[in-house]
Amino acid sequence: MESFLIRAAQFILAITILVFLHEGGHFTFAKMFGTRVSRFYVFANWKFHLWSSYDNWWRKLRGKELVTERDDESVNFCQQIKNFYYSITGNKDKIVTKNVGNKKYNDKVGTEYGIGWLPLGGYCQIDGMIDETQTAEKLSAPAKPWEFRSKKAYQRLLIMAGGVMVNFFLALIIYSAVFYTWGDEYYAVKDMTMGMKFNDEAKALGFQDHDILLRSDLGEFKDFSGNLMRDISKAHEVIVLRNNREVLVPLNGDLNLLNMLKAEPMFCMPYIPALIDSVDVSSPAYKAGMRKGDTIVKLGSKKIDTWTTFNYEVSRMSDALTDAKTSRDSIATLTNNIVWKKTDGSMDTAQVVFNCVEDHLQIGVLRARLDNFYEPHHDDYDFMSSLKKGPSYGIDVLSGYVSDLKYVATKEGAKSLGGFGAMGSMFPDHWDWMIFWKMTAFLSIILAFMNIIPIPGLDGGHILFLLVEVITRKQPSLKFMQIAQNIGMGFLLLLMIVANLNDILRWIGVM
Repeated sequence: MESFLIRAAQFILAITILVFLHEGGHFTFAKMFGTRVSRFYVFANWKFHLWSSYDNWWRKLRGKELVTERDDESVNFCQQIKNFYYSITGNKDKIVTKNVGNKKYNDKVGTEYGIGWLPLGGYCQIDGMIDETQTAEKLSAPAKPWEFRSKKAYQRLLIMAGGVMVNFFLALIIYSAVFYTWGDEYYAVKDMTMGMKFNDEAKALGFQDHDILLRSDLGEFKDFSGNLMRDISKAHEVIVLRNNREVLVPLNGDLNLLNMLKAEPMFCMPYIPALIDSVDVSSPAYKAGMRKGDTIVKLGSKKIDTWTTFNYEVSRMSDALTDAKTSRDSIATLTNNIVWKKTDGSMDTAQVVFNCVEDHLQIGVLRARLDNFYEPHHDDYDFMSSLKKGPSYGIDVLSGYVSDLKYVATKEGAKSLGGFGAMGSMFPDHWDWMIFWKMTAFLSIILAFMNIIPIPGLDGGHILFLLVEVITRKQPSLKFMQIAQNIGMGFLLLLMIVANLNDILRWIGVM
């Protein structure tokens, strides 16, 4: 539960920062061109809000004159509490359905700033623009000079592009700041002397266990990451070091990256022997006699050479556990023989009953990692070099993300879509500021790219219609914009439902 709360807190903080600055980009350009922004809210305020600069108590506190009426469907949080009290005491005549505020808008009325109650999203309501807050019906009156629809096409274009520009440049700035503050630490694949552990698909292509990945026709490999797998999927040849000789592995340049990543076991993983780093004293492994420094060499009848192989065999046990009909069947599935090599070189064996913790089978050992075998590289960056490294890294991240979008249209790609749960799970279960800011920068780039896609309802949809207007010199009708907005929002809502449904199905173990 604690790890869930830490991940959730990081995700909410990151999204809050990104949405606030994204909407701030729209806000800045709108104000620059004299366009009125009625509301600027952090978090969604459906039905009620936590705070508004137009709340009477806030205006009293600041010595502002009270107003008597406001066209607003939401009721603030304090009034919601009062309404609940009135409803249970029978004083229903005191229930308020609208906030008190200012209904008589004109070009000199300021922006209402507020905080909603749902900690996801936020919005900037620009007057005279059809979006999720304003319809064609509400804009049936003649355009006012301070409205969005009255501005020149290039001004409206900049207002709509403001959020995307802020998110894109924000990501580059964050990446630069991360490199300047923490540098770049990684494990170079060329220095991994034990090489890689490859699955059967990779071996059929010509790779062998212990091959050290050096480079492809696309360039040198740096570290074990998504970029390495992406380069292999696009490469026509890969150079590996095998038995101290460079060997060329020919490829077709069109491997399915999604299948490479989702395969069990994965296409390739660093070759890490099943060395035990530590053992929980209350665990089945400790009771069986396993200790720090021992190496697992056999599970059941299967030879274990790496943790990758061990994970695969345990996943097969987990799959068999779902087919168990009785508790006796479950115990039988969870029980297996393990053979391990002790630090003194002798062999030992024991029958171990795995624990099932949140659908994960465990024996209570902490596994050896790359840092048990290799020293990491650490590159420091001064101010000027970080300004160069940050944008370069950010553009590589964006290009990789864009190239992977082709898989979304496939059946497996649709299943891999994730919603808020998937995004939250990308953050670590402990608070690490470097990882937090790198993930925030990544989400900022994704937010910028997704918003520039020319789908009505997104910034890119508005930008597309504005570009058409610039070319044709004819502004689309409000009715057309409303229809396009409804279609776009319907599509986005469906996409959001599918993505979050995938999260739920993965959580309950269906996918």
